[in-house]
Amino acid sequence: MYINNLYKNLSIKEKSGRKIGLFRTLCAIFGGLFVAYLGMTLAVFLIPTEASKSITIPLILNTLAWAVAALWISVAPTKWSALLRSVVPSFIFLIAISIAFLF
Repeated sequence: MYINNLYKNLSIKEKSGRKIGLFRTLCAIFGGLFVAYLGMTLAVFLIPTEASKSITIPLILNTLAWAVAALWISVAPTKWSALLRSVVPSFIFLIAISIAFLF
């Protein structure tokens, strides 16, 4: 019952698009940071050189990736979709990193 009420509260669209709100702001900041770092970590594994040489490209692109991810999360129409936009890519990157690390 509590989860159903929480889902209903998070899935309500806001009346005015002028306020982002604290929840979406925190999801955008921390979710965007987590998605950007995990994406750049995956990029280090995917670049076909040594890790010491391939770290410069993700290091330079990390701020851009963080800004793009945070903007994408913050423009979500509902709080639920903002939460999903920060959690789902993080899990996908975590799974891809663990597969890349094992092989």
